[in-house]
Amino acid sequence: MGSVTSYFGPLCGEEQKIEEERHFRGNDRPFNLSYHYADNAITTSKYSVFTFLPLNLFEQFRRLANAYFLSLMLLQLIPQISSLSWFTTAVPLILVLSITAVKDASDDINRHRSDKQVNNRMVNVLIDGELRSDKWMNVQVGDIIKLENNQFVTADLMLLSSSEPLNLVYVETAELDGETNLKVKQALTVTGKMGDSIHALAAFKGEVRCEPPNNRLDKFRGTLSLDGQTYSLDNDKVLLRGCTVRNTDWCFGLVIFGGPDTKLMQNSGKTTFKRTSIDHLMNVLVLCIFGFLAFMCTVLAIGNGIWEVREGSVFTIFLPREQGVNAALSSFLSFWSYVIVLNTVVPISLYVSVEIIRLGNSFYIDWDRKMYYPKNDTPAQARTTTLNEELGQIKYIFSDKTGTLTQNIMTFNKCSINGKAYGELFDFSGQRVEITEKTERVDFSWNKLADPKFSFHDHSLGETVRGGNLEARAFFRLLALCHTVMPEEKKEGELHYQAQSPDEGALVTAARNFGFVFRSRTPESITAMEMGIKVVYELLAVLDFNNVRKRMSVIVRSPEGKLTLFCKGADTIIYERLHPSCNKLKEVTTIHLNEYAGDGLRTLVLAYKDLDEDYMNDWKRRHHEASTAMGDREERLEELYEEIEKDLMLLGATAVEDKLQDGVPQTIEQLAKADIKIWVLTGDKQETAENIGYSCNMLREEMKEIFVVAANTAEGVKEELQKARRTMCPEVAEEPTVIKARAGLFWLQKTERVEDEKVDGDYGLIINGHSLAFGLEKDLQLELLRTACMCQTVICCRVTPLQKAQVVQLVKKYKQAVTLAIGDGANDVSMIKAAHIGVGISGQEGMQAVLSSDFSFAQFRYLQRLLLVHGRWSYLRMCKFLGYFFYKNFTFTFVHFWYAFFCGFSAQTVYDEWFITLYNMVYTALPVLGMSLFDQDVNDRWSFQYPQLYAPGQLNLYFSKKAFVRCMMHSCYSSLILFFIPWAAMHDTVRDDGKDIADYQSFALLAQTCLLVVMNIQLCLDTYYWTAVNHFFVWGSLAAYFAITLTMYSNGMFLIFTSSFPFIGTARNSLNQPNVWLTIFLTSLLCILPVVAFRFILIQLRPTINDKVRHTVRKEALPAPAPRRPPARRISTRRSGYAFSHSQGFGDLVTSRRFLLKMPLRSRPVVFTQTDSALAQSQPQHYRTIAEEREEPQSPQAVAAAAAQ
Repeated sequence: MGSVTSYFGPLCGEEQKIEEERHFRGNDRPFNLSYHYADNAITTSKYSVFTFLPLNLFEQFRRLANAYFLSLMLLQLIPQISSLSWFTTAVPLILVLSITAVKDASDDINRHRSDKQVNNRMVNVLIDGELRSDKWMNVQVGDIIKLENNQFVTADLMLLSSSEPLNLVYVETAELDGETNLKVKQALTVTGKMGDSIHALAAFKGEVRCEPPNNRLDKFRGTLSLDGQTYSLDNDKVLLRGCTVRNTDWCFGLVIFGGPDTKLMQNSGKTTFKRTSIDHLMNVLVLCIFGFLAFMCTVLAIGNGIWEVREGSVFTIFLPREQGVNAALSSFLSFWSYVIVLNTVVPISLYVSVEIIRLGNSFYIDWDRKMYYPKNDTPAQARTTTLNEELGQIKYIFSDKTGTLTQNIMTFNKCSINGKAYGELFDFSGQRVEITEKTERVDFSWNKLADPKFSFHDHSLGETVRGGNLEARAFFRLLALCHTVMPEEKKEGELHYQAQSPDEGALVTAARNFGFVFRSRTPESITAMEMGIKVVYELLAVLDFNNVRKRMSVIVRSPEGKLTLFCKGADTIIYERLHPSCNKLKEVTTIHLNEYAGDGLRTLVLAYKDLDEDYMNDWKRRHHEASTAMGDREERLEELYEEIEKDLMLLGATAVEDKLQDGVPQTIEQLAKADIKIWVLTGDKQETAENIGYSCNMLREEMKEIFVVAANTAEGVKEELQKARRTMCPEVAEEPTVIKARAGLFWLQKTERVEDEKVDGDYGLIINGHSLAFGLEKDLQLELLRTACMCQTVICCRVTPLQKAQVVQLVKKYKQAVTLAIGDGANDVSMIKAAHIGVGISGQEGMQAVLSSDFSFAQFRYLQRLLLVHGRWSYLRMCKFLGYFFYKNFTFTFVHFWYAFFCGFSAQTVYDEWFITLYNMVYTALPVLGMSLFDQDVNDRWSFQYPQLYAPGQLNLYFSKKAFVRCMMHSCYSSLILFFIPWAAMHDTVRDDGKDIADYQSFALLAQTCLLVVMNIQLCLDTYYWTAVNHFFVWGSLAAYFAITLTMYSNGMFLIFTSSFPFIGTARNSLNQPNVWLTIFLTSLLCILPVVAFRFILIQLRPTINDKVRHTVRKEALPAPAPRRPPARRISTRRSGYAFSHSQGFGDLVTSRRFLLKMPLRSRPVVFTQTDSALAQSQPQHYRTIAEEREEPQSPQAVAAAAAQ
């Protein structure tokens, strides 16, 4: 019933109270239910059983044509004005409404199934002093629930206690922000004492007061009142729905927000009814047609009145008028009669055909084997069938980064140690060799603790390390010690690393394979296996990473008593702190770093420093004083860190690849050639997004400038945006040019459009989330839009899901361009819903994006085929269909108009009634459907070869108001020929035997035959691509016309149904006359010749891009598929920053006295249950922190079968 109340509630004047503060009590359902908080059930569907019929019919009758045909059907029920039976309109209308309703119901049933599956998940809830398994949908605010390892978080919870020391819980937030690295949450000490004691938890009666439901993922404010004390609650105490518990046996939480109030659902945006721009245009055109129809009917009604006064009185002797009917009433009735007769200007079959065409083009996407991903057995899917042609008009693409452009898998690719680069392979001539999956891998069988999935191809590095090279060993020793990774050893020798960022895990795994295995840690020590020998280092200090430092250090004491500081960080930061003796090495390493950055790799520089014992003791004393100081603690610690982290000795640099999905750079290059602008909206940090921008050719070295907007105030953001704009276009006006107009039905919708401003050269823009928040405010949004749209590439970092949607809506509002959003996680749902077209990638982050999308597939590279092939063809076919359909129906109707002047404006039809009934449904339906389903200007290979073919769709050149007017003028000309040539030919004409042929029935047959022949020839001229089906439909329709006509005009039909088939003998008497066939030929020639001549001249003088490419296609052979070539090496002076998570590290937790105490090895639930996933089976090792979970672990048989494959 949710959709009923949400829809009709406002209509009934029902006011929804705005929640200002949430107040509830633990384990007290009666108290909490009095506030009427939402339960934990979610609803993403549009309809319920009760609301489907009224809401769906309401949506369908918002289409003006459907409402028009309903009115027309009611008019046909009035016998005084109806010249056609009511069912001629009722049957097609019911058919259209039924087809659309079934399609909408099917889409919504899938949403209901998804909701049901989520709502019926089970969770342990503490009820009446005992843990009971209950459905998610039954959980209420104030309930205490128990979560276990690898379980999804049921609702937004306040963490009470956990199995981990210090009441920590590790969570993966991929569903919320797209990041798969672990986050740490920590319960209050006062609630943590309860542990897993059911008695203590059941007795918990704490009262919580907190902020009302909102969409801010990074903030939470509230207080807990317990035993007369008040405790502050912040974001670190809260587990959000959409997260997954990792590396934690169990935890208990108190439900704060449920279902629609959770931050995940608050960020998901509203489900909207999406319509294409052609749908909107058709609504406007139908309105214009109504006006034109009313105008024609008025002219003919006035003509009827004049004729009745002047001529009609003469006929009253033979044809008496009905009682009370005079010329004025006759004129009024003829108006409505002509409304019925001329209604074919907007035929109901138009909408049936449109739905069939869209359905057919959707099936092409579903069946396309070139968009099928065999690795995951995932085909492309058109989840909605109403938006196909809009795929051919996309101007802006908004893409997520993690999991959409990248695989979210980190690989240790290359490194530079003591001035020597490792990781590349060269042939005998010194040429670089491309590394593929077939390339021989380094054999790590000598290392029993090596990760078998790790892949490296440069054998010289392994030989260097095993040969005893001191620098190489120090390099990997640093990687094994300087980090905050948490090890997990389920069985002896079976190591699993839980890393705060995937890059850290990749580096520690690399050290592990090259013989320096990080084994375990305590707050005071780190245990490692160095080339098979166990070494325990005393951990003296962790100088943790943060956003300002951009580096991290550890200070350790070796078993020999040697003190060493190991440091890794961004090159610019480390270089400032190097000892002068490293200058030569720094120059060589810089060359390597530039090469790595040129390949789009994420780099870190490694350095170390030997420390003196006395200095270390003094530094530790001062460090202790600073860390316990009440004031200026951070500043004092920073000074100490700066002091010790100087005069470092350079070891080398690492290069980690955030592996792009296959074909991403080529896809982006192709889309850019098609003049589609791509904006990346990511929750990831700036450096990471910037690196990916370079990797996939969105950001390029040859760009004139790349602007970074990172100010923390509205004024600062405005200054940076204005500075960027003035740099790109100094002469442009300070104020934007906003063109205001009216659009939509009855021109009631006000639109504002910001004109594109031309810029000389390519620029890029990178903007941070906090700056974007200011930029999206009302007084700055136009400045943001102007500056961003001047740039070739825009990357927004650290954005929330709602900000993604706001950026999309900003472009939609002021650019009046068609937008597409593509993503793979729940954090992309609001963006997908906000865009005109939403595309979901079925990737690593669950199925939420796919369930909310309009189209889905497995890899980003399929987007170019979806747009440049399927989208372009769908748009071309739909535009051709509409142009031809309006042409054939206007021509059909205009002949009626001209005939009215010869029949006393009596609303008599020029054609046989059976021809009128079958014209749109039988005679002309299949040929135009054949063209609209199979036509293509060039094939898919040429579409990729010339992405510029996509441009006409963006400019809406193929079907617009201008094209519609041209179509009407063409129809007017054709109708004049089709009426007056047969009329003149039949006037006073006799048969070969001298008998009269100039009767109404013979004329009607000749006129309709001419019309049908001309319509089929015009269709043949419009068809570019002929198939056997097209031929069958065209020739079959003509054959069907003559067969049906001869049958209906036969003696037999007249004898059986005398009143229904009055045209007895007309066909055989007329069609055996040569002058009838000559008239048909002459009419066809006069209709078609000007069209052919006009098109020929147009191609010669003003050829379009399509004309040029089709001319090329005729001369050249089919282009071969693009060869796979190794990426060109580019040297870059721009190096990636640091490959760490942007948030504070685990350093404080690592060195905590109560954390990770020495415990016996214990068994834990397996973190990675999905052993048959594509990731587990991939040949090269790709480090990944967390694998996507399935809710039910697979059977051993299934795993074995998958492994066998």
